[in-house]
Amino acid sequence: MLRQDDTAKVAKMLDMSGALVPLGAAYYPVGDVQKTKSYAFLLLKDFTLLAFSAAIEPFRIANQLSQKPLYRWCVVSEDGRPVRSSSGVEIAADAALASVDRDTVLFACSGNLAGGNPAKSTLAFLHRHFRTGGMVGGICTGAVSLAQAGLLEGRTFTLHWECHPGFVELFPNLPPSKRRFEVDNRILTCGGGAAAADMAISIIRKDHGDAFASVVADMCLLRDDAGANLGQRTSIGAALHTRNPGLIEIVKLMTDNVETPLSMADLAEKVGYTKRHIERQFQRCLGVTPARFYQNLRLDVARGLVTETNMTLFEIAAACGFNSKSYFAKTFARRFGHPPSRVHHRRRASGEKA
Repeated sequence: MLRQDDTAKVAKMLDMSGALVPLGAAYYPVGDVQKTKSYAFLLLKDFTLLAFSAAIEPFRIANQLSQKPLYRWCVVSEDGRPVRSSSGVEIAADAALASVDRDTVLFACSGNLAGGNPAKSTLAFLHRHFRTGGMVGGICTGAVSLAQAGLLEGRTFTLHWECHPGFVELFPNLPPSKRRFEVDNRILTCGGGAAAADMAISIIRKDHGDAFASVVADMCLLRDDAGANLGQRTSIGAALHTRNPGLIEIVKLMTDNVETPLSMADLAEKVGYTKRHIERQFQRCLGVTPARFYQNLRLDVARGLVTETNMTLFEIAAACGFNSKSYFAKTFARRFGHPPSRVHHRRRASGEKA
């Protein structure tokens, strides 16, 4: 049972193994430590600070609760220099990527679809680390680097939901999972944010059991669902604030058919409603016509592609079901207050790469 630590169990802050073992009031005993597991977090340009810290904290808490060196970790960058996060906070690296050995689990941490623009040597290191028996992972959009390194073919993986549409355009043969995290043998990926903590807790659960993992989750003030791995996003019904099954089904059909939009007649036939009934449901529950809702949904996907890929505006229009580039630009400007070319040109001028 969870109990207060006493002074007789005070341990050194830094164990002989190099694992940080902080003091804390709460204590939970675990068995003997056969080997301290090692993790390295490769920070890439504009990585997401929340996801990075959320991945580390459960390991720190596990050490603190057990007062044993269960886990050690280090921060690496491509060249050993500090890396600036997407929030502007700069994090110092302990070492350069080249220092990571095969027994260390290596996580790539990034924050947008560009994946931090890793160097070819970095991708080669990721590939070699995995092919020689090491474990690799991707946090937030770290899966982009793993894909670029040629490690995701035939694998189950995920990345942040915001980047799914753009990722599929860049890697059409690599469909990401919609779950919060995925563990496929020696490849671990998560969607970032709190999902990074969920993934870390799942590792702790596998290593030290459900009871200990539940206490770690409690210390993180996270819900523990005994290993449940849910979807990244709120359900469609909850997002729309409705329990209307027909409306939910229609919106799901719209979401799944962006590139080739379904006609109202097709939607009505698939859900067994009349077009007039669908229009009434949308107006009553959402205050908008189904046609406008569908168009806005496609425009939201288009904005993500404009912001995070190097696709041409013509390609983006086609990918989001717009037959005319000019009509796409007009509707985009109406929804977002500026034409897509403004974002597109700004990205190119800043030298960003996808």
